[in-house]
Amino acid sequence: MAIQVLVADHLSEEGVAILKSEDGLKVDVKVGLSPKELAGLIKSYDGLIVRSSTKVTAEVIQQADRLKVIGRAGVGLDNVDVEAATKRGIIVMNVPAGNTISAAEHTMSLLLALARHVPQADAHLRGGKWERAAFTGTELFGKTLGVVGLGKIGAEVAKRAQAFGMRLLAYDPFLSSERVQQLEVQVVGFDELLEASDFITLHVPLTSQTRHLIGPKELGKMRKGARLINCARGGIIDEAALHKAITQGHVAGAALDVFEQEPPGDSPLLKLPQVVATPHLGAATEEAQLNVAVEVARQVADTLLGRGIRNAVNMPSVDAKTLSVLQPYITLGEKLGSLAAQLVGAQVAEVRTTFIGELTAHQTAPVTLAVLKGILEPMVGENVNYVNASLIAAERGVKLIEAKSNRPEEFANLIIVEVHSNGTRLELQGTLSARREPRIVKIDRFFVEAVPTGHMLVIKNHDKPGLIGHLGTVLGNAKINIAGMSNGREKPGGLAITVVNIDQPVPPKVLEQIKKFTHVIDVKLIKL
Repeated sequence: MAIQVLVADHLSEEGVAILKSEDGLKVDVKVGLSPKELAGLIKSYDGLIVRSSTKVTAEVIQQADRLKVIGRAGVGLDNVDVEAATKRGIIVMNVPAGNTISAAEHTMSLLLALARHVPQADAHLRGGKWERAAFTGTELFGKTLGVVGLGKIGAEVAKRAQAFGMRLLAYDPFLSSERVQQLEVQVVGFDELLEASDFITLHVPLTSQTRHLIGPKELGKMRKGARLINCARGGIIDEAALHKAITQGHVAGAALDVFEQEPPGDSPLLKLPQVVATPHLGAATEEAQLNVAVEVARQVADTLLGRGIRNAVNMPSVDAKTLSVLQPYITLGEKLGSLAAQLVGAQVAEVRTTFIGELTAHQTAPVTLAVLKGILEPMVGENVNYVNASLIAAERGVKLIEAKSNRPEEFANLIIVEVHSNGTRLELQGTLSARREPRIVKIDRFFVEAVPTGHMLVIKNHDKPGLIGHLGTVLGNAKINIAGMSNGREKPGGLAITVVNIDQPVPPKVLEQIKKFTHVIDVKLIKL
């Protein structure tokens, strides 16, 4: 039986040609499918390639009896239910570097258009008017550009801005000092960047930590007359707050390629003459579309024809037999890494992974990569996968150490993750339950029994009566259900850790209530 591949979005002809040239692959191109239509067709396909339009929902994946791989011709995976695919054993892959230059160049286009009122002047002239004084702009030379996020795209923007004679400030709490020196930028705190920049450009992923990163408070800290550019992801800016800041005259203008809702419909921002807007064109160049089409076609073909796996976001590249043994540990490793990153919440300098027990008889590199992926993903977002995690870590100056040990421990099989950050050290230990499900068994010196999944609260506190009752009352009043709880303490009445699994995220106001509890030292809201 032929291996069948469905291309469900418009893909460059070169990409389709690569697929069709492969012996053993049968390729169909059917675009514009609704999720319901795709669910009705997907049963007979082994591979699926999409861009951003087609929605690969859990319902679609549930019908995908033969599907082995989903390829996204681009970076973002907002339109693919990765968790549902992982549960069905379907590989999900993207093309993380295909649009870097296009996105950086589009950022510069918007920066220039915003500084010189290019779209407004063009519309004015086409309307038969010639009023030059209305469009007096500002030079980039000598101005300060604040770059929020110095990943691949942010770094490329910084290089181009330097050529215009701009002063560069950057905020990226996960960037190493070595990388900073290479880029020749001045790294500052977030508030300092807001206060000192004439232009601010955003290049961070959309995560729970970066949603509304630019809100009323941050806009208020920006210097009067500053301008804002977003070519990253909609939702990083609170659009209602931005509209207010512009209409009140505090922010001079904004250039937006992305929106909280796409298409943005009747967004009030589009009615402001101070706003330059484009319809998510950051990757919309012939070169970028050709790059991602060719690369995703090759990746999907190689995977289906047994030639190896590249840029998978939900599994490492190992043979099926090894994967069957390692998969539970890979899942555990990624959970440990993600938990560590969210607990540390700062630049990670070193990661040490130690294996004890049955894992020492196997190739542990995929598990180490899973730990690294888990650590990096909260920092840099969807661009991280098992293939590029090591490269991204190296770029950010993160030192990685892997070890195996036969020293006696409380558990027969154990993964120990040590994270060093800004002079502090965090240690997590994890193992598998009798059903080979991930468990966190130690956080620093505190033994716990925590299920690393969904939304969690990790609370450092003094071991005093009443805390758990008070916590349950506050969460109950907020209609937040507690799914599980584990406590660890040094000694009665001493320092302790409380780990709470909850069914919903905790709103900021409720989190602040918990932080103010007597005997609470620190609270972290975790999403795994």
